Amino acid sequence: MAYIDLIELKNYLGISGEGDDEKLESAIDAAQKGIESQCKTRFEGSTGTRYYREQDLKYLPDIGPGTQKVLWLGEDLLSVSTLTNGDATAVSSTSYWLEPRNKPPYQYIRLRTDESWVFNTDGEVEVAGTWGTSTAADAMVREVTREYAAYLYRLKDSQVFDTIAQPDMGIITIPQGLPRHMVKALEQGGYIRHVRFA
Repeated sequence: MAYIDLIELKNYLGISGEGDDEKLESAIDAAQKGIESQCKTRFEGSTGTRYYREQDLKYLPDIGPGTQKVLWLGEDLLSVSTLTNGDATAVSSTSYWLEPRNKPPYQYIRLRTDESWVFNTDGEVEVAGTWGTSTAADAMVREVTREYAAYLYRLKDSQVFDTIAQPDMGIITIPQGLPRHMVKALEQGGYIRHVRFA
């Protein structure tokens, strides 16, 4: 789902006609993807199943080698409906922890001490659940999406789309991406995420 809808963006821009609806929809989509890329997450939950192999097991950096590996998800997780080990057996919800504890969205899954990850030949761990940072985008994310979509839409009337640099070997074009003040707002709101594992 989009963080904002077409009507919201048209009201924000003061547009009443339908002639540019396709461009506006494209701007909303591009803005949302740009924000998700910048923040390394999605701000609305979506259900689905993700698949993991043995190389996705990691040691927690603050604990170190010699301890049980956790399953590094690589995406924000809100809840699990089913967890299936690499040998196709179901893992009970009482046999693992979602972590960091008490701080959703979750980043990894740790098995309890009497359980272990199993990977048969060509086997994969399956995690079915709800993915994303939250069930719905909050006011700050919606506002940045609205402003960025409007910015992208207005570029059609601009002659300056990129930053031009002139290194010794010639001219190169560098896309500006998300405007700096929007990045700053996301940073100050704690929305910019960083990978927790090397």
